[in-house]
Amino acid sequence: MFLVDTNVISEVRKGKRADPGVVAFWAEAVRNDTPIFLASITIGELRRGVELIRYRGDQQQAGILEQWLEQVLIDYGDRVLSLDCDAAQVWGHLRVPNPQHGIDKQIAAIALLHHLTVVTRYTTDFAGCGLSLLNPFAND
Repeated sequence: MFLVDTNVISEVRKGKRADPGVVAFWAEAVRNDTPIFLASITIGELRRGVELIRYRGDQQQAGILEQWLEQVLIDYGDRVLSLDCDAAQVWGHLRVPNPQHGIDKQIAAIALLHHLTVVTRYTTDFAGCGLSLLNPFAND
């Protein structure tokens, strides 16, 4: 079972322009009926992206991304995992003695609690967290 990071779900959105490794990972997960989860933190990062584009004045692109985000929430609504009290405890533990990458460590805490592999381009951001990692990007 997988917890996909923001960079992976964003890459999938590109369709035919997506990285071939990510496309292959996604196709295999779907073919094998492997559950894919998102962290609530990822939803926040996607929302932030929509709002940044809107703030910069590109209303058309913001509208496109808004619709995509709404579809993500429909598709993954029951597979969005929150940073609850237990995950917050794990997150606090992961921040000492290395406080870097606070948001990524929130994702790591959720993955650890649910025994999920984190799928991300930036595996080094999760180093030392004691979890399974997978970088599906072909050229990394």
